Amino acid sequence: KYYVTIIDAPGHRDFIKNMITGTSQADCAVLIVAAGTGEFEAGISKNGQTREHALLAFTLGVKQLVVGVNKMDSTEPPYSEPRFEEIKKEVSSYIKKIGYNPAAVAFVPIS
Repeated sequence: KYYVTIIDAPGHRDFIKNMITGTSQADCAVLIVAAGTGEFEAGISKNGQTREHALLAFTLGVKQLVVGVNKMDSTEPPYSEPRFEEIKKEVSSYIKKIGYNPAAVAFVPIS
């Protein structure tokens, strides 16, 4: 029998303090990445929130990571496997640099 506590930490920059508080209590994080053209690129850019949240999670001791690739229905064409693989490759490259093992991270296409 397991007890699971789920914490929905806000992603908006105005609530970063709340995000840090929630993340510091976590054993596992689900990093939501938008698949839409332009949205993903903004998040993975040098000062993007995707990078910031992944780095904070690792720094705060979250050892397990799941990446939800959201808005797959808004890719062109919808549910584009090449777009999913492109995102998976870029995110894997970044999370490896900060200390995660991409082979141990599940990437899940969602909408």
